[in-house]
Amino acid sequence: MCGRFALYSDPFALAHRFSAEVPTGLRPRFNIAPTQAILMMREESNRRCFTLAHWGLIPRWAKNRDIGYPAINARADTIAYKPVFRDAYRRRRCLIPVDGYYAWQAVPGSKAKLPWFIVLRSRLPMALAGLWERWRSPKGEYVESCAMIVTEANTLLRPIQNHMPVILAPGHWNDWLESTVHDVKLLQSFLKPSPDDDMSAWQVSAMVNNQRNDSEECIEAVV
Repeated sequence: MCGRFALYSDPFALAHRFSAEVPTGLRPRFNIAPTQAILMMREESNRRCFTLAHWGLIPRWAKNRDIGYPAINARADTIAYKPVFRDAYRRRRCLIPVDGYYAWQAVPGSKAKLPWFIVLRSRLPMALAGLWERWRSPKGEYVESCAMIVTEANTLLRPIQNHMPVILAPGHWNDWLESTVHDVKLLQSFLKPSPDDDMSAWQVSAMVNNQRNDSEECIEAVV
C-alpha cells in the first residue's frame, strides 16, 4: 500500500510536467501523511486543474467524514465494484503528483520494518492514478477528498512490499482524467505495475516513521 509520500518539485516544473497552470501555495514536503491536504489534478471545463483535497476518500453517501482515513488507497482489483470507490472510479478520476513514495519492508523475526524511498529512475514527478469525491456534511459544508489506486508490485519492488501505487504513463493521462470515458476494460488496462526499469529505490532512516519529521533528511539514503 502507499501511506506516505513526498512532493518537493518546483511548482513551475509541475505545471510544465502536467500541462496545467502553476499550483499555488505549495512548499516542499518530504513526509506527507494520510488525512493531510494533498495536491491532485482533475479535468474541469476541458482543462487540467490543480487543487487540494483531503487524503482519504469520503464517499458521497457517508454519514460522517471518519470513513476517509482507511480509504487512502483503492485496490485496482476491487475498485470497479467496491461501494466506497466504484462511483468515483466511473466519474471522478484524478492524478496525484508525487516525487517519490515510501514503502516499509518487513524484517524476518522482528517487528521492525525498514523504510524505503521509491522514485522514477528519471527523477520526474510521478502521476499516481487517483479518485476524488465531493462530500456534503450534515451542516452543508463541502469536503473534497481523494484516494490513490494501488496494484501488485513489480518484481523489483516486491521484496520490499507486495503492492505499489499505479503510476500512469503520460499517454494515459487524458483518458484517465476524461469523465466521459466509462470503458472499464480500457481503464483497467492502465492499472498495471510499472516496469522494473522505470523505478529506483533506496533505504532511508526511521525518522520518516514520525510524520512530524518533514525535511529533506527523510529521503536521504542510509549507508
